[in-house]
Amino acid sequence: MRRALWLLLLCAVTVGIAWALMRLGGTVEVRVGDTFIGLDLPILLVALAVLFLVLHTLLATVRWVRGWPARMRARREARNREKGEAALTRALVALAAGTADTAVLEIRRARTLLGDKPQVLLLTAEAERLSGSEEGAAEAFRALSEREDARFLGLRGLLRQAIQKQDWVIAKQLAREAEAAQPGTAWLREERTLLAQKTQDWREALALAGPQAPRAPLALAAARQERDPVNAAELERQAFQADPAFSPAAIAHALRLKAAGSDRKARSVLEQGWAAAPHPDIAVAYLSNETDPLTRVKMAEQLVHTTRNHPESRLLLARTALAASLTGRARQELEALVADGTADARAYLLLVELEQEEHGDSAVGRAAEAKWLRAATAAPSEPRWRCGHCGKVHAEWVPVCDGCGTPGEVRWQPGPAQILPKA
Repeated sequence: MRRALWLLLLCAVTVGIAWALMRLGGTVEVRVGDTFIGLDLPILLVALAVLFLVLHTLLATVRWVRGWPARMRARREARNREKGEAALTRALVALAAGTADTAVLEIRRARTLLGDKPQVLLLTAEAERLSGSEEGAAEAFRALSEREDARFLGLRGLLRQAIQKQDWVIAKQLAREAEAAQPGTAWLREERTLLAQKTQDWREALALAGPQAPRAPLALAAARQERDPVNAAELERQAFQADPAFSPAAIAHALRLKAAGSDRKARSVLEQGWAAAPHPDIAVAYLSNETDPLTRVKMAEQLVHTTRNHPESRLLLARTALAASLTGRARQELEALVADGTADARAYLLLVELEQEEHGDSAVGRAAEAKWLRAATAAPSEPRWRCGHCGKVHAEWVPVCDGCGTPGEVRWQPGPAQILPKA
C-alpha cells in the first residue's frame, strides 16, 4: 500500500513538473557565428533529458563490458570454491575411513581448486602422513610455516616429525621458533623441557621445569655442566633446597661448602640430608676425614640421631662399631635388623664378618658364618643407583642412563629379593 502511494505521489510530481514546463514557455537561442539555433524551452529540456539517458546507458554499457572478465573470474572462483569444499569434505571422510590414497587424491584436487589455504595445507600434511609420505607432509608443513597466520601450525608439524626422527637439535630449534610464534603454550613448554633433557641442556631444562617437576636432579645436572664455580655452587645450593632427600645434591653442596672452608655448614647439610633420606654415600662423605675408629662411631651416632631406627642408620652404626671392634654393639644393631625383617645382604655379610671377629676359625664360627651366608643369599641385595627404564646399575647418580640414554630415570632403588634354590 505504501509503495502504491509513493508511486502515485511520484507520478503527480512528474506531471506537475511537466505541466509547469509547458506553461513556462519561452525560447532558447544559440548563436555561433552565422549559425542560429532557436528551441522552445520545454523541447530543449526534453532533449537534454534524452541525451542524459543516452550517455548514462552508454557509460553503463562500457562499465559492464569492462567488468565482464572480473565477473567471469568471480563466477569461476565460486565454482572452484564449491568444488574445492566438496573435495575437502571427501578428503575428510577418506581420512576418517583410513583410505590414504583417496584422501591424498581428494586433498590434491582441493589444493588445486582452493590454493594453499591453511586448512588445505594442514589436511594435505595429514593425508601425506597417512599415506606414508613424510616428505610430502614436511613440504605442506613448511608451506604452513611460511604463512604468518598459520606459522605455529607448520612449526608444530615439523617439530613432531623431528621428534619422531629423534633429530633433537633440529627439534630444539623448531621448538624455539614455535615459542616465538605462540608464546606461553603449555604443550610447547613440555616439549621444550623434554628436548632440553634429550640434548642434555640442563640449565634450560631447569628454567622450563614446572612447579611439580623434580628440580633437584635438574639443578645438580646443570651445576655439573657449569664452568663458573660461583654459578655451580648456587645451582648445587638450589638442588639441595629443592629436595634435601636427594643425596647427590646434599653431598655436592656439602663438598662445595667444605672446599670453601665452612666445615660446620658442610656437616649440617649432610645431617639434614641424612635426616630427610638416609643414604650410605652421605655417611661416607660425613666420615671421610676421620680415621680414628672410636671417633667415627661417635660421629656416626651424631649423624643418625634423628633416624635412629632406620635400616641405613643401624647398618652404619654396626659397620663403624665393628671397625672399632665393638662387636657387642655391632651385633645389637644387626640382630635388630634381622628381627624386624629389614636386613638385606649387607647386614648378613656384616654378621659373617662379626662371627669371624668374635670366633675366628672355629667350628662355632664356621657354622655361624654358613648360616649368615645362606641368609645373605636369600636376602634382598643392597640398594643401588638403577635405571628405571633399562635396569642398568650405576656406581653413582647420573642424569642420563649410559645404557639406554634415557634422562631422569636413574634412581636409588632397593635391590631385588633373591630366592635360594631348592636343594
